[in-house]
Amino acid sequence: MKKAVIVLSGGLDSTTCMGMAQAEGFELYPITFHYNQRHDREVEQAQKVAAHYGVTDKHRIVDVSFLGQIGGSALTDQNIEVRTSGVAEDIPETYVPARNLIFLSLAAAYAEVIGATSIYTGVNAVDYSGYPDCRPEFIESMTETINRATKMGVTSADQLKIETPLIFLTKGQIIEEGLKLGVPYALTTSCYLGEEEACGKCDSCVLRLKGFEENQTEDPIPYQTR
Repeated sequence: MKKAVIVLSGGLDSTTCMGMAQAEGFELYPITFHYNQRHDREVEQAQKVAAHYGVTDKHRIVDVSFLGQIGGSALTDQNIEVRTSGVAEDIPETYVPARNLIFLSLAAAYAEVIGATSIYTGVNAVDYSGYPDCRPEFIESMTETINRATKMGVTSADQLKIETPLIFLTKGQIIEEGLKLGVPYALTTSCYLGEEEACGKCDSCVLRLKGFEENQTEDPIPYQTR
């Protein structure tokens, strides 16, 4: 059975990728990163998602908390506040320097160890917060770099591929696909503040709520403000 590593944050997009990879017939190997994030509740939710798909034994939680020492983001530095006044028009304070560069490198290492030929990641270049490491040109460059830097890439006929099935979908379209696949959105978290109830005001909450509204479906997670 073909194998895929899923970069699983416990959020809506990455969990949708789990459902898509399963539907494509992949054996799922999720990988989650604890990077000293403000919303580290997402790690707990990722564990619940992995359990839902029956792959707890294949789920890896990797400590990259050194990103907290580097800082530079509202998600890793408590002195920088998360914007709660709508969607940013520029690269927002929640951008974590080099995050996807690091995550995909480690996902590639896991893929090489288990013999996976695909890495699924929920990056999006439509309804997103303007992060530079969510753009198609970054994914193309990273794919080339991974295949130049790994044993699999230089000795195997199978090149490692980064799958980005959500990259050109709106949040509404992502949720529409997930609902068809029975993705467990009630187990996910998206709020940057990481509290028991989502704030309903940060970039991530606003885009998520908009997506469910477009599908005329109520978001199953609790909110302080809808």
